Amino acid sequence: MLASCSRNVLKNSLRVPGAVERNAPAAVYLQCRAQQQCRNSSRQRRSRDAENMYSHRRRSDDDDYNFRPQQPVTRPVAVASPTAKANLEIGRLCDRKRYVDVFNLIKDMKDADIKPDHITYDHLLSLCAKIHAPIEAWAIFEDMLAMGFHPERETFHHLISAAFTRDIGDTWNVLDMMAQYDIAPNHKTYELVITRMTQADNLESALQRLAEMNRAGLTPTLQTAEMLIRLACKFNLPRLALDLADTFEDTAIRRLDGNVWMECLISSADSLYSDGVLRCWQKVVNELKMVPDEGCCIAVLHTVARHQLPALGMEVFRILQSIGVTWEEHHFVPLIEAFARSNKLKEAFGILELMRSANIEPLPESAAPIFDVISQSIETLDEAWTLLDELHAEGKPIDIVALNTTIHAAAHLGDLQRAVGIYKVFPDFKVKPNVETFNLLLRGCQITKHRELGDRFLTDMREAGIKPNATTYERLVILCTTQPTYEDAFFYLEEMKSSGFKPPYSVYESIVRKCVMTGDSRYKLALDEMTEQGHMLLPRLKSYIDSGGKHEGEKKPAVRDERRMLENGWNREATA
Repeated sequence: MLASCSRNVLKNSLRVPGAVERNAPAAVYLQCRAQQQCRNSSRQRRSRDAENMYSHRRRSDDDDYNFRPQQPVTRPVAVASPTAKANLEIGRLCDRKRYVDVFNLIKDMKDADIKPDHITYDHLLSLCAKIHAPIEAWAIFEDMLAMGFHPERETFHHLISAAFTRDIGDTWNVLDMMAQYDIAPNHKTYELVITRMTQADNLESALQRLAEMNRAGLTPTLQTAEMLIRLACKFNLPRLALDLADTFEDTAIRRLDGNVWMECLISSADSLYSDGVLRCWQKVVNELKMVPDEGCCIAVLHTVARHQLPALGMEVFRILQSIGVTWEEHHFVPLIEAFARSNKLKEAFGILELMRSANIEPLPESAAPIFDVISQSIETLDEAWTLLDELHAEGKPIDIVALNTTIHAAAHLGDLQRAVGIYKVFPDFKVKPNVETFNLLLRGCQITKHRELGDRFLTDMREAGIKPNATTYERLVILCTTQPTYEDAFFYLEEMKSSGFKPPYSVYESIVRKCVMTGDSRYKLALDEMTEQGHMLLPRLKSYIDSGGKHEGEKKPAVRDERRMLENGWNREATA
């Protein structure tokens, strides 16, 4: 059986290749189509089997969700109670602060025998808190207790807010009552209490409440922190304000408002607190990208001058330029002081020329910080002069105020020869002397009592066509009184008055002292004229006159003492 089958199969296999070879393309197509149909039919059978398998389960699981009632479902309509309707209207009126209508509605409720509930009292207390009516709030609170309602924390919050216009003792009473009802304060409670204290400028008590919050494990709200920081800035306590700001931002998620940091910057600048200014400037300008106003920038410049921070000063100038501020002399002086006190005299001299290029004439007082540095010794003066030579060698113009400052320092040190040497090299720097130059040289002559050199400077001054001012005449008079022959002092005094200048007290004092010392009775005329000019006779000069020039008497009183004596009419008593 098996052998015959094998032979038949062999014969068929030997015959098939010829047929297939003759119809190869059709056979291949039919074979592929049959295979595709077979696969499709198998896939369809599997899909039908799976659907039949899970259809019963799906129908049983989805019966509840697919249920659709034939008849519409009727739901009961909620009917609002009279109290609920009244509460809705009371809440609407409270939001608009129409307290008269609210209390009229309460009266209508009472007439209609509509009993209030806890929501009613909450609306009424919130209204009292908004309009700051503590008496009405306490009356409502007592009525609520009489009706058997237990107060909540929000109830006491309304009482605290209502008492904002009253004494702080009412706030303590509310806190004591909270303790009686075993209600612990939360962060909102402390916010209201601290708000009440900051409104009264009671910083110490507010900080005590903040410490209580920390002990209770509560984090202050953003408003609480900002109020405390602003109050510390108001009291010019920038270090405390920054400590509070750091503590809050380290423990809280929210960040402080930029205006709070701006107030910290202003407070630090007003207090000349350099660390606070540097940090707040970095925070406000560089991080928050805020732009301070001119007043804040000037306050920062004062700190720059005091603590030698020229780099920060240049940043301030950048901000001033960005907001379109017109340059003035008081903008540059702090920067000059910052450079001078940080031993950067070359940059300080350059600021003087920068002022000149900005059409701002530097005043002699503008270079006062430079004078304070270079007038300490001859060595510091020589170093300053070396820097001026370097600037000149670099082709940079030298301002006359810089040269006058070196003359001033030389005269202050008593080195008149060095002052004259600086004066003679003015043409090398292409600078012409002005009246301030000659006044400083006369000051040197006055210190060294060199009358002849003073006359020479006066001649140079007239040849240069420079008119003397009040300071020039003052120093000429004082210079004349340093000599044995002082007749020219009276001449320059008269010339000073004829030029329209009012002689200062120092002019009359020098003449009176010289006349008393030499026994010249003209000191009485000088005293009379001094009184006519509105000057008072100070006790020190009076003591000198009474002693015949033997002693000076007490030290010269301070300016406030002089003002007090003038108000009390001491000049009349002294000259009586």
